[in-house]
Order: sequence, then structure tokens, then C-alpha cells
Amino acid sequence: MQKEAKALLMNLKGIFILSLAVIIAGCVSAKSPPTEDATAATPPEPVVEPVEVAEPEPEPEPAPVEPIPLKFWIVAKGDNLWNIAANGDVYSVAEQWPLIYKSNLEQITDADLIYPGQVLDIPRDLSMSEIDAAVHHAKNRGAWSLGPIEASDREYLRNNPS
Repeated sequence: MQKEAKALLMNLKGIFILSLAVIIAGCVSAKSPPTEDATAATPPEPVVEPVEVAEPEPEPEPAPVEPIPLKFWIVAKGDNLWNIAANGDVYSVAEQWPLIYKSNLEQITDADLIYPGQVLDIPRDLSMSEIDAAVHHAKNRGAWSLGPIEASDREYLRNNPS
């Protein structure tokens, strides 16, 4: 046991001496602050002239893309000519529904009754007189009702042939 204690003591002395040597070596290798002679011998930093950097040309704004107007409408459950005409992709004016009605007489027998799955043509390139006549009819037509074609619808179609 004495041998082991003596060996342990020797190891501790060795570790102490080694630690002391590391500390001393670190202090010796640390740099000291430069003296006046050392700073005088250091060449001055080069002066860099500012270089004018050309700003990149801004990207031109892309031209607004005009949406392609709808040419047809597939009727969904709950659709009616009034709401279709009011849609922003169609006319944005509900009172223009008679234009769709008149353009689709081969499949619409009653303006108050359209069916899901019908493909309705959306007429474009209309004259102002055609549009005005349709709006006038929509504003002066009677109430929506299912059944026979309203007399006012027949009159509109007779006075505004395609």
C-alpha cells in the first residue's frame, strides 16, 4: 500500500509540474503590445478610392395581361342567367343576361330555367344598342317565373333579332 501511495504522489507531482510548464509556456508565447518602433515600421494601410458602382437598370414593369374573356359558360347547379351575367369574367352587369338568353335560344326555352351541364355561349363584340336593349329589357321585365315564356321576353326577341 505504501508503494501505491508513493506512486500516486509521484503522479500528482508530475501532473503539477506539467501544468506549471504549460502555464509558463503560454505566458512566454503571448504577444506583448507593439512598441513605438514596431508601429513606425508597419506600413500604413493602403487608401482605397471608392469605386462608383453602377446601379442595375430596374426591370421594366410587365405589361398588364388582359384576361381572355369567357366565350362560354358551363351551367352549374344553382346558376341563373342573372348571376352568370353578373360574374366578373362574363359581363359584370347582371342586367345584361338577355344577351346570353338571346344567343342560346336553341337550348334555352325559358329564360327562367337553365340546367346544370348546359354550355352557354357568351356573346362578345356587341354593339352599344344591343347592350342597351338587353339592359332595358332586364330592368322592365316582369318577375321571374317558371312556365311559359314571358310575353316581354318574346317581345324583346322579336324587336332585337340576332
